[in-house]
Amino acid sequence: MRVHKLTFAALAVAAGLSLTACQNDDAGTGQSGPSSGATASSSDGGSDSGSSDQGGAKNSAGTSSGTNSGATSSGGTGTAAGTGSNANAKVGRCRTDELEITAKDNTIDGDPDGTVVVELTNHSGRDCTISGYAGVDLKTSAGSLSAKRTGQQAGSAVLKNGKSTFFPVNYPFNKSGGSGVRVTGLVVTPPDETKSVTLNWPGAATLPVTDGSGSPVKVGPVGSAGQGG
Repeated sequence: MRVHKLTFAALAVAAGLSLTACQNDDAGTGQSGPSSGATASSSDGGSDSGSSDQGGAKNSAGTSSGTNSGATSSGGTGTAAGTGSNANAKVGRCRTDELEITAKDNTIDGDPDGTVVVELTNHSGRDCTISGYAGVDLKTSAGSLSAKRTGQQAGSAVLKNGKSTFFPVNYPFNKSGGSGVRVTGLVVTPPDETKSVTLNWPGAATLPVTDGSGSPVKVGPVGSAGQGG
């Protein structure tokens, strides 16, 4: 009987231990679910938190970028670009109506040809650009005579308001002994313009009659003659 009791007691203990182990396993499994759930919840929360943080960072970056962009566009680059644009804006060309055009004889004794210097003074109230050759025609008793270009390089220049620039008109002397061709006027058309100005001719009264083989009337580019020649 004692042996049977011990056996039953041992079996009971073993059964108890087995039951406890099962309960522990169940408990562990049960704890594993919540733990996993908590982790997932934490992960979701982290994701949400991360999204929120990232969203906040994006918004902040967007706001910051937008603010900086706005400041740069309207206050920095925009202003600078505007200033630069104004500073680098093209200066308009000199118009005929904005120029005071005069002519005077500048022939020097001993020169093979006569010289008339034409002066163009800017009175527009603004700076303007002028370059190249002016159109020059002499009104004569034999009709209009167009001056030929000398072929010199024509540079571009900004003519300040109130300042002047000059170019020469060279013509042959009448040494034929005859009456020659009488000059009655000088017609000047500024570079890149179509409107002309007619001036009194300040040079010699006549040009030699020529068959085209003689020295022609020549015009130099604007800026190729100094004040007085």
